[in-house]
Amino acid sequence: MKESIPRKAVYRLSLYKRCLERLVNGDATTVSSEALARVAGVKPTQLRKDLGYCGQFGKRGLGYDVATLRSRLTDALGRTSLQPVILVGAGNLGSALLRYEEGFAKEGFEISAAFDAQPKKRSAAVKAPVFPLTRMGKFVSDHGVKMAILCVPGTVAQEICNNLVGAGIQAILNFAPIILHVPAKVMVNNVNLAIELENLSYFIR
Repeated sequence: MKESIPRKAVYRLSLYKRCLERLVNGDATTVSSEALARVAGVKPTQLRKDLGYCGQFGKRGLGYDVATLRSRLTDALGRTSLQPVILVGAGNLGSALLRYEEGFAKEGFEISAAFDAQPKKRSAAVKAPVFPLTRMGKFVSDHGVKMAILCVPGTVAQEICNNLVGAGIQAILNFAPIILHVPAKVMVNNVNLAIELENLSYFIR
């Protein structure tokens, strides 16, 4: 199923799931497509099309059962169990992400280990083990990890990315300030804070 869902639709499904979780916490039992679309910031037609990738459900005039829809989206997105993730680069940004361990766990992700060129400099507040970069490939292979967070300088990012892909990593959340070159089968989401701020600044001139 995951391969048949367009990448942008997968992003929106994750957004819908979080909206549904807020509704569950607010004791809501049903929601209309119009109401859910409004909360998610999309058009109702777009929402119904996206949900169609997960099957046909919901009743006209009654809307969607909130708990059932959340469960279906969780299954479609593969979040029925904790997804192991490794983090590479335990500097300031990497350590901050490592300290968000409980927040990641609530979303279905577990940072099982981190890797750094100087692992002994890790913060005392970081619970995840921090290993030398030389142990990264074997750890990925031995533990079947498929996802990585990359928080390293741009000068070494591509080399480390190549090692990650070679070890079996299939998806990378990239905080390094460069565009990574990866095989077509590997997914990369780039997070460039400077670009995001620059984009926002355009609209406040």
